[in-house]
Amino acid sequence: MNGQTRKYAHFILGWLCIALGMVGVVLPVMPTTVFVILAAFFFAKGSPRLRAKLLNHPYFGPQIRNWEETGAIPRNIKVLSITMMLTSFVPTLLLRISWPWLALQATLIVLGALYIVTRPDS
Repeated sequence: MNGQTRKYAHFILGWLCIALGMVGVVLPVMPTTVFVILAAFFFAKGSPRLRAKLLNHPYFGPQIRNWEETGAIPRNIKVLSITMMLTSFVPTLLLRISWPWLALQATLIVLGALYIVTRPDS
């Protein structure tokens, strides 16, 4: 992949993350901040101007900078995130989804929760 194609791919991925973050504003089960942080990452190589706009945003800017500097997640967000992951598992159980899918979802929840718990508190 040449430099221009890579830059274009980062630009598109940045906008895709912004779109997913917007969905997260409306749907409580979708995260918003995570996608905005990812967008800042992709815009660093795809559009420095858009990255600067995100970093200067009054709400998301401090969160992006905090994540990039410390990798920390506030304790209340950790609790909320893990609670939401576990809550999302309940419908799967109630729908009697086949065990391979249950096992896959449970594994992904455990891996996600482990990642969250091992981040420093902010």
